[in-house]
Amino acid sequence: MRERVWLGRCPDYDGEALFEKISGAFEALGVYDSIKPGMTVVLKPNLIQSSKPQAAICTHPAFTQAVGKCVQRAGGKVLIAESPGGPYSPAVMKAFFRNCGYTDMAESCGFSLYTDCKSREVSLPEGERCRRVSIVEPFLERDFLIDLPKLKTHCMVGYSGAVKNMFGAVPGLQKPELHCRFPEKEDFSKALVDICAFLRPDFSLMDGVWAMEGDGPTGGLRRDIGFIGASRSPYALDVCMAGLLGFPEGSLPMLAESARRGLGPKSFTETELLGESPEGLQVADFKRARASSTDFIDRLPGFLRPAAKKLSTPYPRVQKKGCVGCGKCAESCPQKAISMEGGRAVISYKACIRCFCCHEMCPRHVVGVKRLGLFQW
Repeated sequence: MRERVWLGRCPDYDGEALFEKISGAFEALGVYDSIKPGMTVVLKPNLIQSSKPQAAICTHPAFTQAVGKCVQRAGGKVLIAESPGGPYSPAVMKAFFRNCGYTDMAESCGFSLYTDCKSREVSLPEGERCRRVSIVEPFLERDFLIDLPKLKTHCMVGYSGAVKNMFGAVPGLQKPELHCRFPEKEDFSKALVDICAFLRPDFSLMDGVWAMEGDGPTGGLRRDIGFIGASRSPYALDVCMAGLLGFPEGSLPMLAESARRGLGPKSFTETELLGESPEGLQVADFKRARASSTDFIDRLPGFLRPAAKKLSTPYPRVQKKGCVGCGKCAESCPQKAISMEGGRAVISYKACIRCFCCHEMCPRHVVGVKRLGLFQW
């Protein structure tokens, strides 16, 4: 049986129109029938960095609000939970929710925000790379889990969507630890699939009204695409949304891995599409992140591949003039490859594993992504 994916146009975050559009996705995919009165429904937005909605870094609060209202219509209780990439504490989470526009929104709607910041270590019996990991408690105790990713590029894995968003269930600075355990893009992608397969979100809705292209997930450019997608399968949703942005089939390791395991389709042609026709939603000129493209490396003699891979892999570089010495990059670095010297961040490239955590977590966006001139394409 083909997984169903719903697609719809939504040009802005106008409250009533957005609610009606998302409610249509709930109807089409049978979600209203699945949420029973009194259920605790956990909403997992992407709040990777404390930022205003206009930056298109985080799931827009109006989008999360509309989803929460649909949950309330079905009789469910809304709990919004997230863990950003830095320190994870009640004070930090309260500030994140406030700065991202969630505190006032939740209060006005009667939603709860999770700020207890408790987690526990669990085993992933079906994990192929990641067998044990800590998970924030609401994701383990929920009655129903709704995954609310932001449509963005990603400098390490190429694309940030529904599968990648489940990585946010890992508490705070334990995320860089996983980067350290799985420094290669392919292994890290497999670990992402392990975590998503364990958490099994019941429903996924992607905020693509304002997306991010270029060097996402935090340093790219806002692109007003004006569409949203939804599915009971995070893998099918990602395959369809990535396809609309022009990513070739099999080019994203985490989606290739999910297809290999039989968790999701290889192509959006293997899904049942509901809602609007995909032809009018395709974005052929969507700018990719400057991530490593190693197709040519596989055609080189074996003895040349390690050097070619090292030369072709992009690397983070600090723009000294813009750095204010806040230390967020050093705090998030899994390899402790960043030190603060003279009030500025300095990267040790011998220790750097090119995970781009520093790029993601820099609040001033002065950690850029660079590639040797020979490999600029």
